[in-house]
Amino acid sequence: MKESPNKIAVAPMMDWTDRHCRFFLRLLSPGAMLYTEMVTAAAIVHGDADRFLRYNAEEHPIALQLGGSEPEWMAQATAMAAKFGYDEININVGCPSDRVQSGQFGACLMARPDIVADCFQAMQSETDIPITVKSRIGIDDRDDEEFLRTFVTTLVDAGCKKFIVHARIAILEGLSPKENRTVPPLDYERVYRLKRDFPELEIVINGGLTQIGHVDAALQQVDGAMIGRQAYHQPYFLAELERHFDAAKGVPSREDVVEQMLPYIDRQLANGVPLNSISRHMLGLFAGQPGARAWRRYISEHAHREGAGSEILVNALNAMPAVA
Repeated sequence: MKESPNKIAVAPMMDWTDRHCRFFLRLLSPGAMLYTEMVTAAAIVHGDADRFLRYNAEEHPIALQLGGSEPEWMAQATAMAAKFGYDEININVGCPSDRVQSGQFGACLMARPDIVADCFQAMQSETDIPITVKSRIGIDDRDDEEFLRTFVTTLVDAGCKKFIVHARIAILEGLSPKENRTVPPLDYERVYRLKRDFPELEIVINGGLTQIGHVDAALQQVDGAMIGRQAYHQPYFLAELERHFDAAKGVPSREDVVEQMLPYIDRQLANGVPLNSISRHMLGLFAGQPGARAWRRYISEHAHREGAGSEILVNALNAMPAVA
């Protein structure tokens, strides 16, 4: 597998990075690898696969994140997903939620690298699409280098060449998923050492990257940087990253992004999608700018109303105070 040309990625985030969010983020960042919300293999195999797997063509490059621990189901889901043309399929070995643990997948699988390896091999046998792994640096009291190295080595022996590593351990009992994103301390150096120990691997770091300087520093050590909540709450950060890494690249203004969203919104409304399902992802577009509060307030007060259309976004722009 060749190293991905996409140095910046947007993390898979449950209830956030749906296809409407990804279409919006693509307007801000033409080059970033976008990841879907986690979808369980069981949901794809036994449910409405089209609903879970469809996406907008404009979203490429796009990766599907799968959750599961049953190799046969993971393989079936991969075969079905491959027909949709994803650029990558990622195994979730990082989510710490109780619901995920009860299904015996997510971060708890770091303790069973043999199972992850079996899933990887079963999945890769179904497609030429790269199969990758997203994990933590450890779990619970296994906050040590040896644990991470054993996990990675087992997957490397199975053929895995790309790892996305959230630079925190996961505390599986005692912390909520939200707390697991902030309470365990970040340890970037452990991820950097992993890259030095396995220079042939593609290593992408995730966790706490909220400033361009953070991303710059990370890319001196590893192959890619995955942006999480910062990309959602302050999405224009992605456009700023595009401009930072290619000064000649033109990036759209925030107002331009709103204008580009309007035809998409109209198409989705015609298909029965409520405006709020799309506009909620755009609330942070003007974060840190004059008028950001007025933008958020207008959308929050009007987008959920029956019959609300794309004019709500235009009106929200007009509700923002003019800046001299």
